[in-house]
Amino acid sequence: MSRIIYIIPLLLCLSCSVSRMTKIQPQKEFRGVWIATVVNIDWPKNANDNSEKQKRDFIEILDFYQKLNFNAAIVQIRTAGDAFYETEQAPWSKYLTGQEGEAPKDFSKPLEWMIVETHKRGMEFHAWLNPYRATFDLDTVALSKKHDFYQHPDWMLKYGKKYYYNPGLPEVQQKLTNVIEEVVVNYDVDAIHFDDYFYPYKIKDEVFKDSMAFQTYGLQNQNIEDWRRSNVDSLVKNVHKAIKKSKPWVQFGISPFGVWKNKSTDPNGSDTKAGQTTYEDLYADPLLWVEKGWLDYLVPQVYWSMDFPLASHKIITEWWANTTKNTNLYIGNGTYKIKNNQDKAWNKKKEIPKQLLLARSQKEITGNVFFSAKSLLGKNENVTKILKRKFYKLPAQNPSGITKTKREVSFPKVESIQIIKNANVDICVSHSDSIPRFLHYYALNKKTPGQKLLIRKSYLSVSQNSVCNQLQLTKKQSKNGIGVTIIDSYGNESEVQMLTLESN
Repeated sequence: MSRIIYIIPLLLCLSCSVSRMTKIQPQKEFRGVWIATVVNIDWPKNANDNSEKQKRDFIEILDFYQKLNFNAAIVQIRTAGDAFYETEQAPWSKYLTGQEGEAPKDFSKPLEWMIVETHKRGMEFHAWLNPYRATFDLDTVALSKKHDFYQHPDWMLKYGKKYYYNPGLPEVQQKLTNVIEEVVVNYDVDAIHFDDYFYPYKIKDEVFKDSMAFQTYGLQNQNIEDWRRSNVDSLVKNVHKAIKKSKPWVQFGISPFGVWKNKSTDPNGSDTKAGQTTYEDLYADPLLWVEKGWLDYLVPQVYWSMDFPLASHKIITEWWANTTKNTNLYIGNGTYKIKNNQDKAWNKKKEIPKQLLLARSQKEITGNVFFSAKSLLGKNENVTKILKRKFYKLPAQNPSGITKTKREVSFPKVESIQIIKNANVDICVSHSDSIPRFLHYYALNKKTPGQKLLIRKSYLSVSQNSVCNQLQLTKKQSKNGIGVTIIDSYGNESEVQMLTLESN
């Protein structure tokens, strides 16, 4: 076993040009996956599984996407007025324990555990909450007495086969804001995430009975459609404010339905023929939220194939790229449709790769998110192989939020390093930063000083001021040396600590 000889601190330009490989494999790119818990879509596979099986299944998901060099898990922790963590604000979810309100056995802190396991793999944890859906069906007998259906029946509106929180009630907006603030304060989450469920998708001949609230709280000369949008706007604004007040580095992201408006109803809309739109039917206006600076990222759900006649993935993606300027923009991809849809385009293994190429061709788009986790796990291996070989061969840095706070980050201190056979290296590094996020390991280019290629990343926390990693280096990387940096929760990066490796 040999030891290193040189540890040299260097300041390398972080905005220098990158190699040909990094043009194909971006240095900074959001790579996320939704882990849906509602009706046990992704996890737990069965609410009645014991805690050890549930843990193994969650780790299986994380390990699969870590090997694909994904850097974020968006995990659903509130599905319908419930919770995957202990709180006085909602009952335990039946999708975790089998019976709503019943605490999990031998799994007392599942959210904390999920966050720790996600961070262990160098991935961000985005806490996904569904704010307005109160129940997933009409079986109210199965609800816990702690559920808001019983605690605040005046907040509930029946629509179709579900109950919803009435978005027009100030008390509802305050309750939902409190729920999110509690998560941000008590848990080491990297972001809060909403999906596309605001006002419910419209059902023919059904009426959303919020006219009483409109009469009480609507403004003079305001129609009910604009009032509904203003209610959602208020929630988004208040949640953003609460997050940034508690932990300004925690991000806030929303994943709206893919079509804002069709061009047929608004010349500014996309050239699509979607049956419902996020603005006119779900009463959500993500363009306003972006304009106001309330979002760190936006992930439109563009779940159609590239050339689908009514709503082309290409047309919609380019529309968002040309329209969204004041936030990080990622694209939501419907991997759940692979070989599972009437649209024959989804039978082709290159449908998703084409969508990723399109996203990378748009400079405004800096990542993608797949729905959902199980869509590639143990199946569609021909697609996964393409993704690993051509798109996700190397890790990528996570984009930072739009809250920019410049601060100095001390470069990491290398506590020990050992060279093992086959160019494997064990490195232990410590830090003194108060809000650390990632430890980055870079391969350096001796011929072009300043060029560096991200080869490994680890998550850091205040309570974890040191971390040890084993790197599998190529002979060239070992010869050229590697660099180590710390990135804080705002995205500021330290100077590079350069390690020159020489074996005896």
